[in-house]
Amino acid sequence: MLQDFALFPLAQREVLLGTRRRAFVPLTILALAMATTAAGLAPVPVAFFAAALGMIVSRAIPLTDVYKSIEGPILVMLAALIPVSDSLRTSGASELVARWLGDAASGLPPWGALGLILVTAMAVTPFLNNAATVLLMGPIAASFATGLGFKPEPFLMAVAIGAGSDFLSPVGHQCNTLVFGPGGYKFSDYPRLGFPLSLLVIFVSVPTLLYVWPVR
Repeated sequence: MLQDFALFPLAQREVLLGTRRRAFVPLTILALAMATTAAGLAPVPVAFFAAALGMIVSRAIPLTDVYKSIEGPILVMLAALIPVSDSLRTSGASELVARWLGDAASGLPPWGALGLILVTAMAVTPFLNNAATVLLMGPIAASFATGLGFKPEPFLMAVAIGAGSDFLSPVGHQCNTLVFGPGGYKFSDYPRLGFPLSLLVIFVSVPTLLYVWPVR
């Protein structure tokens, strides 16, 4: 078409003229994956991996685009973070951190102890990913709450919220990592915008957790 109309391309772009668009196919595959996980027929990783495979088989996504979208450094980095969390648990570092937190929160009120766990999870997740942070901080939070005479439920929820609220680095959450390269971001862009958002999460989460899950 560029030759027929004597056009000169100024930039390399994806030209979708003349291609068939079947929007119902990916929507149907996504709906099936969500229904499968909601019904408990398959775990989330299996269902959505099958959905991704279905996108390729149905040609909703060309195979060449799949190869182009795979970023090897990101996969290697995420895989390398899992042994880091295992080494922290097996070396006894998690128990050491639990003792330090228990000493620091010995004179704090319940909201202060809960906020301490939330802030600690937020501080750990930039160096690990969110899944590794939950694996590391979950036992620490449970033993921390038991040592102070509190129920562990609100502290475990604080770990989940803190681990999923990494806005300070590109490595703490998969979404941050995936947009780091294509978006042209720098490492300093994350804390500049993420620090105010992290404060907002802390101020909202602590009273909400105490209201929904009382510590006693």
